[in-house]
Amino acid sequence: MPLALLVLAIGAFAIGTTEFLTNGLLSSLAQEFGVSIPDAGMVTTSYALGQMCGPILALALLRLPTKRALLILMAIFTVGNLLAAISPNFGFLLGSRFATAWSHTAFFGVASVAASQLVPAKKQASAIALVFTGLTLAMLLGMPLGTLIGQMWGWRASFLIVTAISLASLVGIALLLPVERNFEPAGYKQSLRPFRNPRLWVALSATALGFGGHFASFTYIEPMLTGVSGFGQGEVIWLLGIYGAGLVVGNMLAGKAADRALVRTTVTLLILLSLTLLVLSFGASSKAVVIPALFLLGACGFGLLTPLQTIVLRFAGPGSPLVGTANTAALGAGIMLGSVLGALVLDSSGSFTAVNLAAAAMTVFGLVVYSVAAMNAKPRAGMRDSAKVSAAS
Repeated sequence: MPLALLVLAIGAFAIGTTEFLTNGLLSSLAQEFGVSIPDAGMVTTSYALGQMCGPILALALLRLPTKRALLILMAIFTVGNLLAAISPNFGFLLGSRFATAWSHTAFFGVASVAASQLVPAKKQASAIALVFTGLTLAMLLGMPLGTLIGQMWGWRASFLIVTAISLASLVGIALLLPVERNFEPAGYKQSLRPFRNPRLWVALSATALGFGGHFASFTYIEPMLTGVSGFGQGEVIWLLGIYGAGLVVGNMLAGKAADRALVRTTVTLLILLSLTLLVLSFGASSKAVVIPALFLLGACGFGLLTPLQTIVLRFAGPGSPLVGTANTAALGAGIMLGSVLGALVLDSSGSFTAVNLAAAAMTVFGLVVYSVAAMNAKPRAGMRDSAKVSAAS
């Protein structure tokens, strides 16, 4: 495998770490800027809102060579994290998070194209999987280590570390990624054609709602663990590691299961996620309940990514390079809706029980919408391979 794939994986690791870094540092942010926990949750909301805008940036870069597009995207991401690290006030931090996330959505779509261009056809799936290993490692290692660094040296240090990692990826892309020859720009008309299908928007809504319920709870996981479950700040790190381990296991098992039975796998995961959120609603005060529930939260929540991407591709087909980007934006919409819902419920009730109940209700709503989308889906040729290629984005 070319060394250039490694620098793309490093970029994916930095992006994944940045996205969820603040979930383990919410109390520190609230304390420094003098805001409430629900207001501090806006750092997640602002990033998710930027993800939703990412397809605009992807469309703007559509006609650029892959290497040049990746350099622009990683430069935006690096500068955005540096600005977050030096934020003089809370509003500035929200703005920098919003701007940074624009590059998030587009990066994964462009990086998958770059990875496929670096290897022979028979190795393309393995190349793309290697790149997106960085995203998985971000959840398993990056998020807990970022929380640890933030607790030891302050949350700004965590953002500076991510800035350094993304700068390393930027330099690596510049040095190692080859310049494309015989480049032919993609056409706007062909890329946008799938979005005329109204059923595609139903499928994207299912993605947003199904994933949004997960983040209505997870956005506020750190204050819940310390304030309700009775864990110390130092214990949050290994608890997030358990969550990350669940994510890895869930991704592996759900992908294989979805190949055999797509609808059944997705419905099962949505039901299990709803039940896990209900368990957290009434059992958050018990450490014995919370630990396995965190594992299931990661496994069910992120296990949904592959089957939800698959149902989107059944409507759009693999022809548009913007389809994967649109589904990533739908995930961002879900994160934004979930974090806003959690903030509103927490602000009005002051209860993490109510937050998790609202999260479960959102997930059930996602199940209903998904059922509508699934009943209208018709398998397309080549779907299985396309889903595996795009799901990680």
